[in-house]
Amino acid sequence: MPNLLSIIVILMSSTLQSSPPPTGEPPLVVLIAGDEEYRSEETLPMLASILRRDHGFRTRILFSLDEDGLVDPERLDHIPGTEILADADLMILFTRFRALPEDQVRPILDYARSGRPIVGLRTATHAFRYPGDHPRADALNDDWPQEVLGQRWITHHGHFDEGSAPLTAVTPLETDHPTMRGVGPFDAFSWLYHVDGGGDSLPDSATHLAMGRAIKSGHGDSSRFPRSNPVTWAIERTDEGLPNRVFFTTLGHPYDFRSEDARRMLVQGVLWSLGKEKSIPEQGLPVAAPAGWKPTNAGFGGHRRGRTTDAAIAEPDTHPLPSEASGRP
Repeated sequence: MPNLLSIIVILMSSTLQSSPPPTGEPPLVVLIAGDEEYRSEETLPMLASILRRDHGFRTRILFSLDEDGLVDPERLDHIPGTEILADADLMILFTRFRALPEDQVRPILDYARSGRPIVGLRTATHAFRYPGDHPRADALNDDWPQEVLGQRWITHHGHFDEGSAPLTAVTPLETDHPTMRGVGPFDAFSWLYHVDGGGDSLPDSATHLAMGRAIKSGHGDSSRFPRSNPVTWAIERTDEGLPNRVFFTTLGHPYDFRSEDARRMLVQGVLWSLGKEKSIPEQGLPVAAPAGWKPTNAGFGGHRRGRTTDAAIAEPDTHPLPSEASGRP
């Protein structure tokens, strides 16, 4: 039989592995930027800046990096630093079709299994894409986002003259939900993702928070792909091995967050996910954009090149350097 000292050591070890941060320590929010189309490498630093400035949160932003350590969303297989998730209170995931090595993807999967909350944006419905013969392909390419976040990638209604005009009209549904306090209708530049209806469905545990209507659509069959679909949902559950709270939005075009309502919805989604809904006033939170945040338009190949991680993180709080002010290369 184990002696008393052994039992005490085991109990202390278990407590240390599952206990929340010490009382009074600000939450640690880890934001993972890794998409080559929607400028997550610009949007997530903006969000992190608001969380630090207005709420005192600790933040850590992880980027796709090239071989020189520069931010490169077109590199699909390298997001170093994910081991920090072992200490995180919240993971914010905005990746697209990544094929990360085992040492980088495992902390993401372990985090999701830990029961801690997740906030997901747009392309997290297709966060991973491993080759068909890869041992992770079946589980992660489709099953993981549907099981963990509520839906996988299905289709969208098409993009037209990207960034020139809004493509989705957003209307709040659950106005009494903490995440939607003070959020009014707004137009988004994201083309509408199909996630529900026509034979597809979000899980029963999902609360539809906001609805989007495609202003234009490339789909002719409105019964199969309705032109109105949820753009934001929240999930609460007690299932073992799944996040206890999920806040997800299929919005994510960089121009979406020029809207104060879109920023408010996202920031309040973060606070709700952390169980801090009592901090959200009835009129909603102030969510002023950082002074130096000037989003680049979406589009493949359009990311700003040659930036260090420090520059990418600091930029929303400062004005762009002269060498970066022109935007696209």
